[in-house]
Amino acid sequence: MKFNLEHSIEILQRTPAILNEMLSNLPSEWTSANEGPNIWSPFDVVGHLIHGEKTDWIPRMKIILSSQTDKTFQPFDRFAQFEESKGKSLEQLLEEFKNLRNANIEQLKNQKLGSGDFEKKGFHPDFGEVNLSQLLSSWVVHDLNHIAQISRVMANRYKSEVGPWVNYLGILKP
Repeated sequence: MKFNLEHSIEILQRTPAILNEMLSNLPSEWTSANEGPNIWSPFDVVGHLIHGEKTDWIPRMKIILSSQTDKTFQPFDRFAQFEESKGKSLEQLLEEFKNLRNANIEQLKNQKLGSGDFEKKGFHPDFGEVNLSQLLSSWVVHDLNHIAQISRVMANRYKSEVGPWVNYLGILKP
């Protein structure tokens, strides 16, 4: 499937409601558990998505579309959520994510992007040259990746409880 802005927005605007429906008002046994060291809990993932809304997708889009000659992105801190989420509840994070995402989608829509804009380039500190359609496509897939991650982490809470069905539940396979 080729990149399509309208189709991308359809996914991006749904993510906050999906996460809210999946996670809101659940006991912490579901939302704070992880699969081990360096694997994030659902709480951590929501914090990570918030940090991305603040520092990744829209700021990088603006760099690509700007007239400045240096189009180098700032490195993204993939672990900033651990400090930024301290002292917050999951409900606060879900609300913050929803508000940030709604504002970012409005900014994206207000750009009134034309087909030529999607080929404009920026410079990623790890990947090198990237274009706007790659950035926006990655935003969509990033959401879907983390929804799948949250589902996997939560499913693994019952891995030992499903008995022989484990062989039929692909989400529980390594």
